[in-house]
Amino acid sequence: MRLLLVEDDDHVAAALSAILARHGFAVTHARNGEEALQAVLPTAQGERPSYGVILLDLGLPDLDGYQVCARIRKLTTTPVIMVTARSDVRSRIHGLNLGADDYVVKPYDTGELLARIHAVSRRTSGPAGDDTAGGTASAAEGTVLRLGAVAVELPTRRVSVDGEPVALTRKEFDLLALLAQRPGVVFRREQIISDVWQTSWEGTGRTLEVHVASLRAKLRMPALIETVRGVGYRLVVPAA
Repeated sequence: MRLLLVEDDDHVAAALSAILARHGFAVTHARNGEEALQAVLPTAQGERPSYGVILLDLGLPDLDGYQVCARIRKLTTTPVIMVTARSDVRSRIHGLNLGADDYVVKPYDTGELLARIHAVSRRTSGPAGDDTAGGTASAAEGTVLRLGAVAVELPTRRVSVDGEPVALTRKEFDLLALLAQRPGVVFRREQIISDVWQTSWEGTGRTLEVHVASLRAKLRMPALIETVRGVGYRLVVPAA
């Protein structure tokens, strides 16, 4: 798998590239935001670079890392894992809202990073990392789920509230679609992680919490997804 590593520290990049190479990754190193954006642009022959994952450090010397993330998302659907020193939930939600698929917080364990890379890459299919519903939507292709003011179009992966489109990341849509297909049913955290992230890795639990918080904010309906303490989550259809 080709991986685009966006990291301004050459020593960190060299060490990480060596580790990734030992695990079968071909690493392209971009030292700043401009190099990262150039790396995902089509070539003069019109060929688009094919990366399995983009590992984006947000602490870049030339451009704001969040802006780079947003611009990358406009250029490619390749999964983006942002690397941040900020551990607060608001910062992570902001990155997910801009199009990141996952995140790791510094200092991170190499095993954690590899697990997250493999988790997002397993969900990738089609050209340039284009992701379909990863099994969630295909099981009910042709279905539009209506949950009060919320409409979830499974075939097109579109979501709207009162007719207004809401932009969701791939994982946010997969999570919402999973819960929406069985309103009122409690999904265990382990089941959600297995279905949406396609992994049983326990460290994904915190990622799940961040994605739930992001969905509640984007849909402007905090009560739509209910936390069942000690078990998991369920979708509560608003009263008419």
